[in-house]
Amino acid sequence: MLAALKNAMKIPDLRKKLLYTVALLAVYRIGSFVPVPGVDAVGLARQLGVDGGNIFGFLNLFTGGALERFTVFAQGVSPYITASIVMNLLSIVIPSLEKLSKEGPEGRKVIAKYTRYATVVLAIIQAFGTTMMARAWNVMASTDFFSLSLVTLTLTAGTMFTVWLGEKISEKGIGNGISLLIFVNIVAAMPTQILNAIRAVGEGGLHPLSLVVYFLITIIVIGAVVMITRGERKVPVQYAKRVVGRRVYGGQSTHIPLKVNQAGVIPVIFASSVLTFPLTLAQFIPAVDVINRWFGYGSFGYNVLYVVFVVFFTYFYTAVTFNPTEVATNMKKNGGYIPGLRPGKPTSDYLDKILSRITLPGAFFLAAIAVLPFVVAAVTRIPSNILSFGGTGILIIVGVALETMQQIEAHLLMRHYEGFLK
Repeated sequence: MLAALKNAMKIPDLRKKLLYTVALLAVYRIGSFVPVPGVDAVGLARQLGVDGGNIFGFLNLFTGGALERFTVFAQGVSPYITASIVMNLLSIVIPSLEKLSKEGPEGRKVIAKYTRYATVVLAIIQAFGTTMMARAWNVMASTDFFSLSLVTLTLTAGTMFTVWLGEKISEKGIGNGISLLIFVNIVAAMPTQILNAIRAVGEGGLHPLSLVVYFLITIIVIGAVVMITRGERKVPVQYAKRVVGRRVYGGQSTHIPLKVNQAGVIPVIFASSVLTFPLTLAQFIPAVDVINRWFGYGSFGYNVLYVVFVVFFTYFYTAVTFNPTEVATNMKKNGGYIPGLRPGKPTSDYLDKILSRITLPGAFFLAAIAVLPFVVAAVTRIPSNILSFGGTGILIIVGVALETMQQIEAHLLMRHYEGFLK
């Protein structure tokens, strides 16, 4: 791996991408320590109970402690993720948006613009709700109109700047920018949580064996995540020979790699965001407190919904990223076919059938890992406020790391360097 990193730094454009990505991630981490003016962050964190293993503790993990410190990035990228989910769903039911999604890069640019507009609206709503909550809990230095507007606009601007950083990383850097921001937040919170667990063992509040079992399970889960993420079904494809002038094209055999986990970590991020919104709302509106009683963070109802949403978004995002009909059409145009199948619809039906079958175990695996922390906490009796990164955090860390490494490897192999992955 060290040799591969050394090789990566030898390639000018790849080195530039890596340094650009690191620089923007550093800017993001610095911004997560810039406080929102006029708010008592300690008092607000105490009222939210971010150390109590509740939904706000989960949100605090995804923001790398920015919520606890109530900084300009306290909202993280959650409004953007929610807006992306809404736009993806609307692209299926609204014909004009569906047409845009099929128009290639230009259509995707328009949808991305609409997503940003929706993010601004959601960020303002969430920021306004947080500001009203801070005022109700008397943790603001002043509650005049200017102060309330300043906090609301600061949180909204912080969210949009975070989205801008993520988009710039995706455009000019390495990896998926939004996923990398979440990745950095979780990694940044891990040392503190591990130290808290060790301190709890030293103070006698936690049995050492429980901590050992927890870390053994973590290692096993990491290995399983890597195996599922790298797992794929290779569908053989044969290209017929074509004579163009004096040259012969085609005739080679290749394959289509259908991944067991085609959607990556996106379903887990989407499912977490969908569940977070109503649970956060339930904390502030007594009329919908029934949501918190039946589907509170870590409850049986919460875990059931979590599994359902992860499975749904796995199939949904797989359908968005891989279109069997389009693949079959492109194969037919280039003289390709799957041995034993006719080009066209039989090929697309075959690919769709295989994809549906291999996606099911991948979806249930993601769901199982996502709810695993609550099972492990019950077995090891480790409070969720001590080690809260759990299965969701591990999935995101490993998934984003593998995705980023694959992009770096693609650059290395393109220039005949040995990559990370064998």
